[in-house]
Amino acid sequence: MIKIGVNSVLFKDFDFATAAKHISLSGYDGVEIAAIKGMCEHLELDHWKEQASEIKEVVQESGLELLSMEVASLDEARLMRAFEAGAEIGIPVINVGPGGKSNVEQDLEQSIEHLSKMAELAETFGVTLCVKAHVGQSIYNTPTTLRAMDAISSPAFGIDMDPSHIYRALEQPQEALATVLPRVRHIHIRDCKGQNAGPGPITMQACGRGDIDLAAYCKVMVEGNYKGPVCLEVIGANQHSLAEVSIIAAESYGYLNACLKALGARQMHRKEA
Repeated sequence: MIKIGVNSVLFKDFDFATAAKHISLSGYDGVEIAAIKGMCEHLELDHWKEQASEIKEVVQESGLELLSMEVASLDEARLMRAFEAGAEIGIPVINVGPGGKSNVEQDLEQSIEHLSKMAELAETFGVTLCVKAHVGQSIYNTPTTLRAMDAISSPAFGIDMDPSHIYRALEQPQEALATVLPRVRHIHIRDCKGQNAGPGPITMQACGRGDIDLAAYCKVMVEGNYKGPVCLEVIGANQHSLAEVSIIAAESYGYLNACLKALGARQMHRKEA
């Protein structure tokens, strides 16, 4: 069964316990904990040891699993703390962006070299480092993703496939997913309206509200035998009420669960029984 989660960045204005409670109430299996400096740090990597017990208690009480962690940064010292925290707390996937600028060959080469080094370090901690194609950065579409896949051999390296970034790279996400799926270890998912630089307001990032054919994307995922987590990542939730962000989470769960259930990749959920 494919497990569905939410990146806690959607609940950036609330503490982690509140986020976990409402993610659980929305029906999800798990959570991707945000450790994004300057945006949302439900996990503060500089103080993760002091937080570890509390985070474990929160997810246990809410009935969730820790599916992944988003760090975003490629800073080596910060990633080492993320690997340590992931190994200790039980977070199997660490997600980052590629950095650099699009269509700058030197930036792409440097990003791939650094990701390869970081993946080797992740391997020693028993966690997986995933990178996603990101609008405006060195890895931003399918060809640059394939460059990284070909160059990085570590089994602890994977692709975090986000259809909204691929769609904004003027590709069809379901076709792109089929191409990179053998190395996909995590999926960030959201919708978007149009193919602009940003994903738009949080309402248009809810699955099913935008222009991306996420049903077709789910079909490719299932037919390709993908087994990793699928985590809703909605950004820009600034000064929104708890009700507003919870509605986005719940609506997206309903859409994704229905799509995956129709494809035989979801069973009756414990919260639906």
